[in-house]
Amino acid sequence: MRWRQGRRSSNIEDRRGSGPASGGRRGGMRIPVGGRRGGIGGLGLIIIVVAALYFGVDPRVLFEGAGIQVPGSQTGQTDRSAQTVPGEARSGEDDELKQFVSVVLGSTEDTWHGLFGAMGKDYEEPTLVLFSGSVNSACGFAQAAMGPFYCPRDRKVYIDLSFYRDLRDRLGAPGDFAQAYVIAHEVGHHVQTLLGISQQVQAARGRVSKADANALSVRLELQADCFAGVWANRADEATDLLEDGDVEEGLTAAAAIGDDRLQRQSQGYVVPESFTHGSSEQRVRWFSRGLDTGRLGSCDTFNAERL
Repeated sequence: MRWRQGRRSSNIEDRRGSGPASGGRRGGMRIPVGGRRGGIGGLGLIIIVVAALYFGVDPRVLFEGAGIQVPGSQTGQTDRSAQTVPGEARSGEDDELKQFVSVVLGSTEDTWHGLFGAMGKDYEEPTLVLFSGSVNSACGFAQAAMGPFYCPRDRKVYIDLSFYRDLRDRLGAPGDFAQAYVIAHEVGHHVQTLLGISQQVQAARGRVSKADANALSVRLELQADCFAGVWANRADEATDLLEDGDVEEGLTAAAAIGDDRLQRQSQGYVVPESFTHGSSEQRVRWFSRGLDTGRLGSCDTFNAERL
C-alpha cells in the first residue's frame, strides 16, 4: 500500500500503557472474559477466539448494541506473549503501526464523507482507540483476545495492535492491506450504525429463532466486508493507494476467517446454522464485490438471493 504520504486522522485515542481504567465506564454491562457459547475452540484456544472475532464485534460486548454475534468459545486465558503489557515500552513497530492506522482511518473518512455527501447526508467520523491488553468501552469491558471491535454506543473502533502480529504469524494473513482491511471492516459497522442498518437487524433478531438470528448476523457481517471493499475501490481511485499484491492480501485475510474454516480447524466439522460471519467463500465474494464496483448499492446482502 502507498500509505506513507496519506493524511493522518486526528481521531486516534491512544490508551496503550494506561491499563483498563483509562477508558472509564460509559455504560453498558461489564463483560466477563470466560465462556461464550458456540463451537469454536482449539488452536491454542485463544487464537481461535481472535480469529473468530476478526473483523467482527465481540458478541457479549455488542449484544445489546449492534447485535452481532460470532462463533466461538473462549477460556478466559489471555495470550500474554502477543500483547503489550500496560506500562511496557512501545516498540518501533507499534509506533509505525499507529501511524499506519491513522492514515487508513483518514482514508476511510475521506471516502465515506464523499459517499455520504452524495446521499445528501453528513458522515460522522468514528474514533479509533488503541489499547493494550484490555479496555473499557461504552459497550463494556473487553480484552485483546476478543479482537478488534466496534462499539455503537460510543461509536468507536477498538484495536490492540498485537492483533496484527496474530494476523500475520498465526492466521497466515500478512501484509499492510490485510491490516487495513481490519479497520475498514470495523468502520463498515460504523457506517451500518449511521445508516440505521445495525439497529434494524438487532430489532429483527429479537423476533426470530436462533438460526434465523445467526443468518441475519451473517448478512450484516458480509455487508461490512463489502463496505470495506467499497472503501478500497474509492481510495485507490482517489489516491492510487493499492500496489501489486494488495488485493491478494485482502482476499487471503477474508478467506482465513470464514466460519467454516475456523470451525473445521477447531473441531473438525462444520455447523452452517451456527455461522454468524459467513463462510470463507462468502467473505471473499462480498469483499470482492465492493472492491470491484465501488458502489454501496452492490452491498445489499439483505436482499441477495445468494450470499
